[in-house]
Amino acid sequence: MTLEAPLPHQDDDLLDRQLNAGQLQAAGQWTMVWNKFRKHKLAVVSLFVVALIYFVALFAEFLAPYDPGKFDPRYTYVPPQSIGWFVDDGAGGQSFQPHVTGFDIKLDPVSFRRIFTPDPTQVIPIGFFVPGQSYKMWGLFDMNLHFIGPLDPSHPFFLAGGDRLGRDLLSRTIHGTRISMSIGLVGVGLSLLIGMILGGISGYRGGMVDRVIQRVIEFIRSVPTIPLWLGLAAAMPKDWPPLQVYFAILIILSLIGWTEIARVVRGRFLSLRTDDFVIAARLDGVSEFRLIMRHMMPSLYSHIIAAITLAIPNMILAETSLSFLGLGLQPPIVSWGVLLQDTQNLRAITQAPWLFVPGACVVLAVLALNFLGDGVRDAADPYAK
Repeated sequence: MTLEAPLPHQDDDLLDRQLNAGQLQAAGQWTMVWNKFRKHKLAVVSLFVVALIYFVALFAEFLAPYDPGKFDPRYTYVPPQSIGWFVDDGAGGQSFQPHVTGFDIKLDPVSFRRIFTPDPTQVIPIGFFVPGQSYKMWGLFDMNLHFIGPLDPSHPFFLAGGDRLGRDLLSRTIHGTRISMSIGLVGVGLSLLIGMILGGISGYRGGMVDRVIQRVIEFIRSVPTIPLWLGLAAAMPKDWPPLQVYFAILIILSLIGWTEIARVVRGRFLSLRTDDFVIAARLDGVSEFRLIMRHMMPSLYSHIIAAITLAIPNMILAETSLSFLGLGLQPPIVSWGVLLQDTQNLRAITQAPWLFVPGACVVLAVLALNFLGDGVRDAADPYAK
C-alpha cells in the first residue's frame, strides 16, 4: 500500500497555519486586540468615519467655504446648489469646469417669501484651494485659503443651502462639528478621570468605601437624566459668556457621565485584586500607587477604550438635546444642537428640509461611534471566541 504525497498547496496551507499560530503565541496584547478588531468590518469602517469627522473638526476653518457668522439677507432659506463638472466651450463641445448655477430670485406677493429658481445661464465657476474670506487657523495663523469655494467670492455658494439669515449651512455645520465632537471627547476625558479614580478606589479598597461610592453611583443613575440636565443647565446664569457656558456644559455632562466608567473599572479591580501577580506584587512590598498604576491599570486599557467609545455618543446626544431645547450652548457658539434650533418651526419642515443636515451629522457620528465601540469591546478580550 502506497501513501499519496500531500499536494504542494496543502503543505503551503499547513505551513501558513503553523506560522500564524506561532505569531499569535508570540504576539503582544495590543497585537491580538488589533487582529481581532480588524475582523469586525463594520467597526473598521466606523473607525475611518470617526477619523474623518475629527479631521473635519480639526481643520474646520480651512474646509468651510465661509465664516459661520457671514450672512446675506438676499439668500434666506436658499436651497442647496448642486455641482456640475462640464460647461459648453462655445464650439459645440464641453470643457471641464466645476461650477454651480445661480438663481433667478422672485418675491411671492402673497407670502413675501423669496422663490429661488435655478438659472442654468448663470454659471458660477468653483475651485479647490481657492482664496476667500480671511480667518485665523486654530486662532493662531492668518489665512484666506479654503478647500472649496467660488472663484469669485462675491458669487453665491450654498452646497447645503442657507438658513433664515442667509448663512451658509455647510460652513456652519462644519464649524459645529468641532464644538459637538470636542464636547464628547473632552467630556468623556473628564468622566474617565473621575470614574477611574473613584472606581479604582471602590474596587481596590472594598468594604465601607466601596459601599459608599456604589450608593452614590446608584443615586445618580436613579435620577432621570433629561430633567437633571435641564435643571443643572437652567441654573447657569444667563449673563455668562458663551465660552464659560461651554465649559459649564462640559462639567455638567462629566459629573453625570462618570458612573458607567467607574463601574467598569471597579468590576475589573475586584477581579484582579486576588490574582497571583497582584498578590505577589503586594508581598514584594510594592506601594499601592505603583501596584495600581503599573500592574493593575495596564490590563484595563482595552476595556477603558471600549467604554470611552461607547460613552462619547451619549455626551454628543446630551449636548445636542440641551442646545436644541435652548438650555445648552447658545449663539454665537455654533454646534449641531444650536443649528437644530432653526428646525423648530413648520416652515423648516415643509420648505427648508436641508436645515436637518446637522441632525443627519449627529446620527452619522453616533452610529459610527457606537459601531466602533462594539468592535473595540469585542476586541478587548482577544481570547474570547
